[in-house]
Amino acid sequence: MTVQPIPEGYPRVTPYLCVDGAAAGIDFYVSVLGAEERMRMPAPGGGIGHAELALGNSIIMLADEFPELGFRSPRSVGGTPLTLHVYVADVDAVFAKALAQGAKELSPVKDEFYGDRTGQFEDPFGHRWSVASHIEDVSEEDMEKRAQEAMRSAKPTGSNGA
Repeated sequence: MTVQPIPEGYPRVTPYLCVDGAAAGIDFYVSVLGAEERMRMPAPGGGIGHAELALGNSIIMLADEFPELGFRSPRSVGGTPLTLHVYVADVDAVFAKALAQGAKELSPVKDEFYGDRTGQFEDPFGHRWSVASHIEDVSEEDMEKRAQEAMRSAKPTGSNGA
């Protein structure tokens, strides 16, 4: 029997989240994003040592925080530089549900020049999410024009005004 280097049913890139309160995190991701729990392995002391969620054709792995192993959540390390992007059928409904369940709005839902309706939130565990619904197919030519216009109308955010 030959063992496949990439297990069947797993994408090539799979985010692995450290969640301080993984059981509550699973509940949030199932309720808000429509994830399905694939498996859950307990850790000594009653936490979650490993869990897997299916989200469409993607997998999200997660576990409770284990600082003694260097596995720490965003809140333990002062935040995260990473944003997870998820396409959903109804971005407005998902975004509202996330906020109702304790997420913090980072960027309101709005139509973007590239054809998506998008918003960003931080979940109650410190992970950042961008949720979007694709609302318009934009040609390459129109995309270039719209991108230039968006850059012209964008306000500088750097401390030096650039």
